Amino acid sequence: MIDSELAVKLIGGDEKALEDVIMKYTALVSTIIYNVSKENMTREDIEEVTSDVFVTLWNNREKIQPEKLKGYICCIAKTRALNKLESIVKKNNIISIDDYDFEDDFSIEDDTEKKDVNKELRSIINTIGEPDKEILIRYYFYYQKTSSIAEIMKLNLETVKSKLRRTREKIKKILTERGYEI
Repeated sequence: MIDSELAVKLIGGDEKALEDVIMKYTALVSTIIYNVSKENMTREDIEEVTSDVFVTLWNNREKIQPEKLKGYICCIAKTRALNKLESIVKKNNIISIDDYDFEDDFSIEDDTEKKDVNKELRSIINTIGEPDKEILIRYYFYYQKTSSIAEIMKLNLETVKSKLRRTREKIKKILTERGYEI
């Protein structure tokens, strides 16, 4: 059954359609959650969040646009994964900034120019001092809110925002000096 048909049935409250969606999209949802988690979730956490995605889909089925079912599911998965990751980080503060592998996030794009910019960006990020580097990684790669970063790092919220802004400006300046148009 195609997605638009499944979506129409879901909107109508057809539980069999939900079962079909679960069968079709569980692997994709689990992969999204795993990738967002940066290996900071247990298998049980991933399974829990995967279940939450389909519960959320069912509870919000009236918001489904039939032609955008897959995108809606992916969006729910990313949001639920980020929420779970944030709660894990707050609880355990488990993110190891030193172990972050920038290559994971920059190896997707095949475009040569983007690869060059990304290589430069990795190089620049690796030269940034602490705590600026950690703030940047937490914000852009772990999708943490500035308020969460401030709380975790025991910094003033305005300090975090200021350091993030200055670090972005520094990176932009370096890239511009190296001949990249930003």
